[in-house]
Amino acid sequence: MIFTPTEIAGAFAIDIEPHEDERGFFARSFCIDELKSHGVDFPVTQCSVSFNRALHTLRGMHYQAAPCPEIKLVRCTAGRIWDCIVDLRPESPTFERWAALELSAENRRTLLIPEQCAHGFLTLTSDTEVYYMMSAPYEPDLARGVRWNDPAFGINWPAEPRVLSEKDSMFPDFQRAAL
Repeated sequence: MIFTPTEIAGAFAIDIEPHEDERGFFARSFCIDELKSHGVDFPVTQCSVSFNRALHTLRGMHYQAAPCPEIKLVRCTAGRIWDCIVDLRPESPTFERWAALELSAENRRTLLIPEQCAHGFLTLTSDTEVYYMMSAPYEPDLARGVRWNDPAFGINWPAEPRVLSEKDSMFPDFQRAAL
């Protein structure tokens, strides 16, 4: 596995190292020891799948508050997405900054999202599937979000969303005190 730091402290793009032969290839996509060697303690407690029918579906920007913040590993298993994170950790050197990268079934890249970072994505194809691994179980009372187009962050999305849930569109403006 190849770990490449992103612009957000503690967030990594993770690429597989395929071992190929006449059958195709084999590669590790998750290794707790490699995560630990990069300073990430990641006990997988839940995995989820998001299927998105339409091009330019936007999901986000979500995070889970204390006492159950979650680390996420996100991979696109069908189609392509533009995956984005925003650092909401006041003590972080990258606080209030965002980073994004393309994840696709073709590039097989994974994004590691630290605790207290909001996460969202925009589909770049229809019939997109995204696979999540999380370090904490989903707690509805701790589910939070920031608005995808909040001027506090100035995220430069590659296209306007065509599909967006009412909940995601109604997140309030970012307030530091709300963290």
